[in-house]
Amino acid sequence: MTGTANPGRRARLVLHLVCVAVAALIVVPVWFGLLGGFKDNGQLSTNPLGWPDPWVTENYTGILGSGVFWRQLGNSVLIAVATTAVVVGAAAMAAFVFARFAFRGRELLATLFAVGLMFPFAVAILPLFVLLRGMGLLDNPLGVILPQAAFGLPVTIIILRQFFRTIPGEVEEAAVLDGCGPFGFFWRILLPMARPALATVSVLAIVSSWNNFMLPLVVFTDQSWWTLPVGVQAFQGQYADDTARVLAYVVLSMLPALGFYAVAERQLIGGLAGSVKG
Repeated sequence: MTGTANPGRRARLVLHLVCVAVAALIVVPVWFGLLGGFKDNGQLSTNPLGWPDPWVTENYTGILGSGVFWRQLGNSVLIAVATTAVVVGAAAMAAFVFARFAFRGRELLATLFAVGLMFPFAVAILPLFVLLRGMGLLDNPLGVILPQAAFGLPVTIIILRQFFRTIPGEVEEAAVLDGCGPFGFFWRILLPMARPALATVSVLAIVSSWNNFMLPLVVFTDQSWWTLPVGVQAFQGQYADDTARVLAYVVLSMLPALGFYAVAERQLIGGLAGSVKG
């Protein structure tokens, strides 16, 4: 009995140590950036991981008092929310068809969407730029929203399709007997039951849009449409010698996405578990 328990205990200990190491790789850079924003460059060179002494709050307050930061924040929020609405709405309808209807070529079409996961975004940036220029969508938020939604469709459809498959057929039969058509079943019954999966794909879409740097950089030449990732690069170039202020800007740019992820974490894990189970 003891011999059996010891290997299991050792395995759990190793697993916990691995989790702690991975957490440290994530937390330490964030901790360094957060405290670094309250320091000056001298403190960063002599005491990079310690507490600030004295605390330099001007790095954060100066950025928060800048209209440029709030404009970039508003642009990021607008583009992220619009991208999420487009990709989740389109993917939900496509996943419903793939999951609940049988027709010739269904699996082939679903496979084509899955192949989109293997298409690197960087490869498409040049033809995408030419296409957007021809459509007059440069310096237009739609030039970022629509491509982001298109590249987000494959993973969103896969997750929602797997979740929709877990809904018992008896539920749909009961809805039909009550007079629901396909759209009524989708809108009134399926979507409310799929809230965990919808929350999951929404979180993934928002975080992906928030972190997208290359597409806004290519599409927006007008600085008034810059998002936070592009703004961080511009700020770093402007204050290249003031590392502490750059760290403060980076931390403030991350906080909205981190806060949203923390609030939606439970729904994210539940939705992923449901899609994997399906």
